[in-house]
Amino acid sequence: MSRPSDAFESGFEDPRPVENPRLGPLEWARWAWRQLTSMRTALLLLLALAIAAVPGSLIPQESADPNGVISWKASNAAFVSIADVLQLFDVYTSAWFSAIYLLLFVSLVGCVVPRLFHHLKALRAAPPRTPARLGRLPAYRTAESEGDAEHALATGERLLRRRRYRLQRYGSSVSAERGYLRETGNLVFHTGLVGVLISVFVGGGFTYTGQRIVATGQTFVNEQQAYDTISTGRFFGDSSLQPYAITLNSLAVKYETRNLAALGEPIDYTADVTTQQPGQKPQKRVIKVNEPLSIGGTDVYLLGNGYAAKLTVRDAKGKVIFGGTVPFRPQDNDLTSLGVVKVGSASPKQLGLVGFLYPTAVRQTTGALASNFPDLLNPIVTFSVYTGSLGSGPQNVYTLDTTGMTQVAGPPTKTKGIQLSPADPVAILPDGLGTVRLDGITRFAALDIHHDPSQGWVGGFVVITVAGLITSLLIPRRRMWLKVTDEDGVLRLEYAALARGDDPALERAVADFAEEHRQALEADRGPVERVPAGV
Repeated sequence: MSRPSDAFESGFEDPRPVENPRLGPLEWARWAWRQLTSMRTALLLLLALAIAAVPGSLIPQESADPNGVISWKASNAAFVSIADVLQLFDVYTSAWFSAIYLLLFVSLVGCVVPRLFHHLKALRAAPPRTPARLGRLPAYRTAESEGDAEHALATGERLLRRRRYRLQRYGSSVSAERGYLRETGNLVFHTGLVGVLISVFVGGGFTYTGQRIVATGQTFVNEQQAYDTISTGRFFGDSSLQPYAITLNSLAVKYETRNLAALGEPIDYTADVTTQQPGQKPQKRVIKVNEPLSIGGTDVYLLGNGYAAKLTVRDAKGKVIFGGTVPFRPQDNDLTSLGVVKVGSASPKQLGLVGFLYPTAVRQTTGALASNFPDLLNPIVTFSVYTGSLGSGPQNVYTLDTTGMTQVAGPPTKTKGIQLSPADPVAILPDGLGTVRLDGITRFAALDIHHDPSQGWVGGFVVITVAGLITSLLIPRRRMWLKVTDEDGVLRLEYAALARGDDPALERAVADFAEEHRQALEADRGPVERVPAGV
């Protein structure tokens, strides 16, 4: 028998060079699309998105904590330029985070849409034909019976239909399939993930988060200018803020006084407020740490509290050049607090005061003041005094830029700083600058106002995602076959099954079906009359 002229034996080198077809732009684009829309790529992008979100939890973000960003920059000056280039203060809106986010979205959509059409096509298709050799399948059993082959097949169909299998008769065999809901759950799971991504993306454009410190007796009006800090989405507009007002009537704080190991620890915060909305009567409401106030499409959270001093500053002629309530930022658990007073109308030089408020002041052995309890048992306020230029532009309310200023009182100068208390509320400023009066000390509430229209959508899609995941994990995908062969009046019954994926109960399912089929056939035949031997 002659061999073809181009045949070659294994082990011998083929003299012809192997030439792979060249890929054009369309082929490369198709290859890139297939790689991007593979499930493996989607999982890698999901992992990359989780890793990319880590810096946002380690480094303060401009959108959530602008004061924390200022403090971080002051403490890590050497890394500020690198952090700015990498957009680490705006991680969730950075170019690199958005790129991962969009790629994940495209990848999931590219995975789900083709699979959805394939799944719909599979739902309309009949179960596959019975394999010629069932014995090669992982779960297989045989049995013998008497009776009619057609009856055995009909009985098997009835039992399989009761088990919610889709059936198709192929000659002397029945092909059954179930578990399409598993793939449906898988598609629902991925569709829910896409819905979460869309909801977060679109809802983030309408979201805004703002912070405001409100002292007792003050009123906050929901206007953009009234926020201390506010971060808005890309679709935020003037009409995004619904009008309402919140007046802080009182802020009650309970401290631990019995357990010495936890003395002074806060137990509960309760803010009593009065809310007012257009066309409605004022309402008395309560805000607690874990019980936000819902009003005007926003959730108002009570994030913290502290003290605010009511101060009046007069110049040398007795004219009031500053009057108002100054919040003091807590520095420790005993609410030793830092506050800054900026008097821009002072003349001929502007005036700045940096002070500490001690709720329960005690004198240490070194002569320095400290607070040993967070409640107002012995309040004292001290100030260091600066003169010069306060600077221009937006500034942190808790910090004083002393670059263009000169310290005229307080350590380390020779002039003693000023000290105020309810018992001694007035102090004279050095160099004939005037006087400072302490008109009272009250509490303030740190409110966080949050508006996110996507919360309901995200919650709904999360429920859908979890339901789809549970369905895809708990429902097995199986194919079952019953083949009946009549061999000289004796029925040979073959049972086999095949699972898509891991199914540890597959062999048991075949055994249960075979046993149930045997019992049904015996019940249909009725009791067998046994003839005694020898008759």
